[in-house]
Amino acid sequence: MAKWVYGFGGGKAEGKTDMKNLLGGKGANLAEMANLGLPVPPGFTITTEVCSYFYANGHSYPQELSGEVDSALAEIGRITGKEFGDRTNPLLVSVRSGARASMPGMMDTVLNLGLNDETAEALAKKSGDPRFAYDSYRRFITMYSNVVLGIEHHLFEDILAEHKDANAYSLDTELTAEDWQKLVVLYKRKVEEETGKPFPQDPKQQLWGAIGAVFGSWMNARAKTYRRLHNIPESWGTAVNVQAMVFGNMGDDSATGVAFTRNPSTGDKTLYGEFLINAQGEDVVAGIRTPQEITEAARKEAGSDKPSLESTMPEAFAELTRIYGTLEKHYRDMQDLEFTIEQGKLWMLQTRSGKRTAKAALKIAVELASEGLITQDEAVMRIDPGSLDQLLHPTIDPKTERKIVATGLPASPGAASGEIVFTSEDAEALKEKGRKVILVRVETSPEDIHGMHAAQGILTTRGGMTSHAAVVARGMGKPCVSGAGSIRIDYNAGTMSVAGNTLKRGDIVTIDGSTGQVLLGRVPMIEPELSGEFGTLMAWADKVRKLGVRANADTPADARTALKFGAEGIGLCRTEHMFFDADRILAVREMILADAEKARRAALARILPMQRSDFAELFEIMQGLPVTIRLLDPPLHEFLPHGDAEIAEVAKALGTEPQKIKHRAAELAEFNPMLGFRGCRIAIAYPEIAEMQARAIFEAAAEAGRKTGKPVVPEVMVPLIATRVEFDLVKARIDAMAEAVAREKGVELEYQVGTMIELPRASLMAAQIAEGEGGAEFFSFGTNDLTQTCFGISRDDAASFLAIYTARGILAVDPFVSIDREGVGELVRIGVERGRKVRPDLKVGICGEHGGDPASVAFCHEVKLDYVSCSPFRAPIARLAAAQAALGTEVASQA
Repeated sequence: MAKWVYGFGGGKAEGKTDMKNLLGGKGANLAEMANLGLPVPPGFTITTEVCSYFYANGHSYPQELSGEVDSALAEIGRITGKEFGDRTNPLLVSVRSGARASMPGMMDTVLNLGLNDETAEALAKKSGDPRFAYDSYRRFITMYSNVVLGIEHHLFEDILAEHKDANAYSLDTELTAEDWQKLVVLYKRKVEEETGKPFPQDPKQQLWGAIGAVFGSWMNARAKTYRRLHNIPESWGTAVNVQAMVFGNMGDDSATGVAFTRNPSTGDKTLYGEFLINAQGEDVVAGIRTPQEITEAARKEAGSDKPSLESTMPEAFAELTRIYGTLEKHYRDMQDLEFTIEQGKLWMLQTRSGKRTAKAALKIAVELASEGLITQDEAVMRIDPGSLDQLLHPTIDPKTERKIVATGLPASPGAASGEIVFTSEDAEALKEKGRKVILVRVETSPEDIHGMHAAQGILTTRGGMTSHAAVVARGMGKPCVSGAGSIRIDYNAGTMSVAGNTLKRGDIVTIDGSTGQVLLGRVPMIEPELSGEFGTLMAWADKVRKLGVRANADTPADARTALKFGAEGIGLCRTEHMFFDADRILAVREMILADAEKARRAALARILPMQRSDFAELFEIMQGLPVTIRLLDPPLHEFLPHGDAEIAEVAKALGTEPQKIKHRAAELAEFNPMLGFRGCRIAIAYPEIAEMQARAIFEAAAEAGRKTGKPVVPEVMVPLIATRVEFDLVKARIDAMAEAVAREKGVELEYQVGTMIELPRASLMAAQIAEGEGGAEFFSFGTNDLTQTCFGISRDDAASFLAIYTARGILAVDPFVSIDREGVGELVRIGVERGRKVRPDLKVGICGEHGGDPASVAFCHEVKLDYVSCSPFRAPIARLAAAQAALGTEVASQA
């Protein structure tokens, strides 16, 4: 029979850390801490299987669940000496979510559950502190009403604000027991106004309402958005954790806090976090009060005059330090912990592997390996390849004059400039128009997830280093400044005021998430310098990966960047991209629009030296590394002149009438240029174009080889092949030109001719295309076009419906982002197998955008490609992903 509930507490637990799939991350780690004998309030976990049952059965529960919950509640009561719903010594509980993967702030929580008019009075008598009891009761009414009854949180905040104004209070801690009792009455009245029913008094009804709300929150909008952004499957579901309450709001000897065993921004090995005296957990992360530093060193560094935990509660601090060391050694990773101190006694409420910036992740992984807690291979596996993008973001040029208007907390490193927006909806709308924005909020909430994703950076006026904005921004790799308290935001007017400046929506600001500064206007940025840990980890990755990593590079700048980031050659040089400069596009237009070979050759003669110079520079920069050059593949619509001025310019250059050029452009216009007159079709119709490019390549190779003293072996790639005959026709022109250049220059030329596989037919005919002495010597899968032609969808127009497809589960992911293994991937498999069957030494790679996608790189490793090629800035991502694919295969083979 299925077991739906797992208990923990009192020094033992029914679960353990490797049961995350069943118990969720929070439940599994609570069980593990209990098994380690750490001070964990007793509780129980309702499994993720109940969540699946809940959604599969019309929001109902398994028949046995109620009895298991009652038994587990009784066990909590036995351990604590309290009873749920008791009128003299009531047990209060928290109800929290706990998914398999951490989703901070995305789902719902209810604290202080079990309070009603009678148990609040009992709590007041038992604790001897009516203020604490009624503060807890009003918190419970607010959370329960919002999470379970769907009443807007601000309605209660408005009542509280009016009461504070009427009594000249500035802080919640100034309110007396009588104040909270009056507010409880007002809060309950508001609930009845909004729902037509009194606030529920039955603790069992409260509990099941909260359990249902937590399961329900798995499918709320913000949780769905978070799962989509982090590729978390909907099918995983969430667990529910019910745990005895411990109270950080029982006076000045009580506190609550959040901490990390290492700094999550820098990776430094130092205790890092914040706490509040006489508070509950949501106060720390909600930014309602400014938190205090945990250590004296951090307090001094921050220049705070508020005492640290280390000085205020030295015994609790010492115990916290001991437990942190125990947990980091046990989990062999930096931990993110929540704790509460109740009247001097420390309780641990959560531990999990802490979210961190990529910079911190690298430092922590390398240091843990150096400390012997993990191996080098484990360090490589610890880093999310996609997160390396964070290291490549620009920072503010140190020479720049900074017009600083405000300073907050350096919550997430990096810098960004953009237009001010005050709502997530505006952030999304402007991003769709190609505009860069900074999302400015008093504080962010989980509902802002889509706006934070759309923004370049986030600025908040409230909240600490562990606030929602800080944690989510770090996870996204976006710069964030939090707690900039000198800024005043007027949402209605659409303005922010600070230091005598009033800035409105659309004005430009820059934030520096590494210093906490807010600057007026847009400022110059510089490329980041990669840390020593980056080089160390990438060297470990390079030792184990099997796949080569090249870069798509069309310019000398691209090539230099590629080398800087560890690329081992150029996997795709798109020659048409060399012609977009204003001084070159005219010659290309002349070539395309010429209606006779003579005119076309005249234009080609002007283009030849440009191409030769470009190729020679690429060969020299790459110093003998492989360079794959694709012959011209221009979708004609990108090069045809548009408008009378451009047409007149081309007509003048060709010495003809504008009307004739307009007519010729109309002849060449296509309904679907991506499936039109492009690729090898141009080289076959106008062989002189392929001849010019081949001559430029071979003359450049001879010149670069002479200059560098290193042999240059160009790889000439014929695009959009569908038949062997097409390949043979173009290759014959290439070979003839190689012979001519070798003869003219008196050199021996070594080169390879291959093809880009970007049509399903080419995959199916791979054996024929590669077979024999004259066959293709290498394949490079152009997975952008292969995806288009396999699915029959245009990557330029598909965004409007692909989002619907992924949201509805028709496609797991956008196939232009991550390779479609079943369809496009199968065509790649077929092409590799059939090509290598007739040519065992066939070199095979991919050069579409998928070359920098970690999941696609893993697929390329599986099908035994020789290399992937991606944009220069994604080369480190591909290197790390290739290493992880190799290590994953190794682990799987040992299992």
